[in-house]
Amino acid sequence: MSKRLSILLVRPKPPKETIGLQHVMICEPLELEYLVGNIDKNKASVEIIDMILEKKPIEFFIKKYKPNIIGMTAYITHVGVVKEMSKVIKYVSKDIITVVGGVHAEVVPEDFVSNYIDYIICSKPIETFLKIIDKVISGEDTKDIEGTYIEGKKYIRSSSFNIFHPDREAVSKYRKRYYYMFHNPCALIKTSLGCPYKCNFCFCKEITGGKYYARQLDDVMKELESIKEREVYIVDDDFLFDEDRLNGFCDGLKERNINKRFLVYGRADFIASHERIIKRLSRYGLSAVIVGIESVREKDLKDFNKRSSLENNEKAIKILQKYGIELYATMILKPDFTKQDFKQIEDYIIGLKVSFVNLQPLTPLPGTEIYNDYKDKILVSRQNYAMWDLAHIVLKPEYMSIRQYYYQIIKTYARIVLRGDNIIKMLKKYGIKEVVKMWWGSQFVTMQYIKKIIRGR
Repeated sequence: MSKRLSILLVRPKPPKETIGLQHVMICEPLELEYLVGNIDKNKASVEIIDMILEKKPIEFFIKKYKPNIIGMTAYITHVGVVKEMSKVIKYVSKDIITVVGGVHAEVVPEDFVSNYIDYIICSKPIETFLKIIDKVISGEDTKDIEGTYIEGKKYIRSSSFNIFHPDREAVSKYRKRYYYMFHNPCALIKTSLGCPYKCNFCFCKEITGGKYYARQLDDVMKELESIKEREVYIVDDDFLFDEDRLNGFCDGLKERNINKRFLVYGRADFIASHERIIKRLSRYGLSAVIVGIESVREKDLKDFNKRSSLENNEKAIKILQKYGIELYATMILKPDFTKQDFKQIEDYIIGLKVSFVNLQPLTPLPGTEIYNDYKDKILVSRQNYAMWDLAHIVLKPEYMSIRQYYYQIIKTYARIVLRGDNIIKMLKKYGIKEVVKMWWGSQFVTMQYIKKIIRGR
């Protein structure tokens, strides 16, 4: 095949069974934008289709663009959706090459094995996708492409930033609809890969095999200058890691007169021990930090190999509040929780005046360190992918029924978020329009939990 190819890159819509944060956030498909930015346009025309925002079925886009290759990105919750979509694609035209990538494919590629999926990318995703394009152009009939999954074949997870910037214009028709809670509209940028810490529940560290890669800050600044949105979500697994690099980040923003508002991930122990750099970052646009508080029980932090403490958590919360930085706390709910444990979380969060918290039932994701520790206690089928969304209960509660456990989750959420002082604070800070929008989205999540309570599963 010597002609220029047509390629569709698809971000699937999550299955309706997931308890979806897509009701309060829809972020741009950065991984697909990276592919577009690195594909030689002399070899192929490329279109990104965001099925979260599109109403038409995949068949419509196949007929419109007549693609030679369709690439799909996926998390664990998308596995069933992607397999079904691939079946539909092959039904429309068996000649279309189907490719699946994304973080789950890199860690647990065997989940995607299907007669309807031609290639599963499990290493060096951009480089591997470019190899697939070249193979299709050459007409070479082979499945054995380095970086793709073949049962029984060993492969090495490897990543680097020796690539071109993502092409954000590829989603120009969707951009105004991408947001993260009150960060609206919001762009994404990735300045590093991996996390050097060893939390045993974490999926992120498995993607790079525990290795950490950081981009050159000069390159990061060039990309930031190209981003039109003021709100920027830095999707590093741990942005607040290297104090020297963070000072360099602030220096770069100052030198180039870049004025953005940043949302980042960060660890409580770093924040607690680096108040000076947090203060400086706040002056250069740091507006919110997602922090894994994880638990109000010291024993849990030790069990998770968190290498932090309750003292660090409280100190970090107070430092962020001191400099006007919003905290989005995440907490893991273990199956041995009692009603008193939920009440302790409620008292802790309210006592420290935290406005936002994400309560996640402990989910030992396949591919993580703790999966084998809990696999005999898992309630849901490995193939029931929609349930592995970090919101469903997948481990049997020890001291209450599933129905009661879901009730405790929703009650704790309500008491934390809907307290009077918190609502007044949100209205003053974000305005009635944004608060109503967030409230409306959260009602969909609430209704999903209520259905779980009614069904008892």
